[in-house]
Amino acid sequence: MDYKKQLKFNLLRNILYFCIKAIRNQQFTHFILASPVKAKKHLGQHFLTDLNIAQKIVKALPEDDSPILEIGPGTGVLTQYLIEKNNFTAFDIDTESIEFLKQKYPQHTDKIQFQDFLEADLNPLANQGAFKVIGNFPYNISTQIMFKVLEHRHQISSLVGMFQKEVAVRIAEKPGSKAYGILSVLLQAFYKIDYLFTVHENVFNPPPKVKSAVIRLTRNTTSQLNCNEDLFFKVIKASFNQRRKTIRNSVKSLSGNHVINSIYLDKRPEQLSVKEFVELTNSIENSIKP
Repeated sequence: MDYKKQLKFNLLRNILYFCIKAIRNQQFTHFILASPVKAKKHLGQHFLTDLNIAQKIVKALPEDDSPILEIGPGTGVLTQYLIEKNNFTAFDIDTESIEFLKQKYPQHTDKIQFQDFLEADLNPLANQGAFKVIGNFPYNISTQIMFKVLEHRHQISSLVGMFQKEVAVRIAEKPGSKAYGILSVLLQAFYKIDYLFTVHENVFNPPPKVKSAVIRLTRNTTSQLNCNEDLFFKVIKASFNQRRKTIRNSVKSLSGNHVINSIYLDKRPEQLSVKEFVELTNSIENSIKP
């Protein structure tokens, strides 16, 4: 073999070697599932295209036999790892996505339902016991999804989801941060929050303009707060809706002319933990009792 042929042979061999090595290291996992489903801006869709990340999301769910609900399956990048489970259901309002997934999984068409999670009756799932939620959530309704999870906190045992990073940070943030807010307190009152990992824009189709993140919610042991829960929710919302003000000023609408005896009145809402908000709620309730 002459010099030029040997050089060409060595080059091709090296290219092949590095390609095989990259595949073994699972570096080439960015792909778009072959589907006719197009992302729709009005639905806030950004389809995940990285199998490694999809597998990490699914594996982050607790390994038990409780029912699983996927919100917004899209092209099925998470669904493919869940569809064979007997207790799996997927909700979507994108008819194109539903049609594609039903054609792809004809033996599981009953598991893929045209349902708006925000409007859906979750009692059929809840009747089977506590259930888990998973999804690459549409960014434009992710906060609403979390409020519905709160409504069903006694039925939803855990959740693993993809969020806009800013929202994920806000949910998982601890007291003392500007990101700490209404969702932080309300969700942390009933769930343990784990910020799992950040996700780059380039693993979505189409790529969002911001980074994303995956978090996990796991139900804690609190079945009932040690206060009036309705008033607790009102105190949280009143406090953070005027977060630049001290607690004394932000909760005036709840206490009227009554005098509140609390050590937290001169603090700002982001300084209070869940436990301290419970104590504040009790102080307000005691002040307005006849």
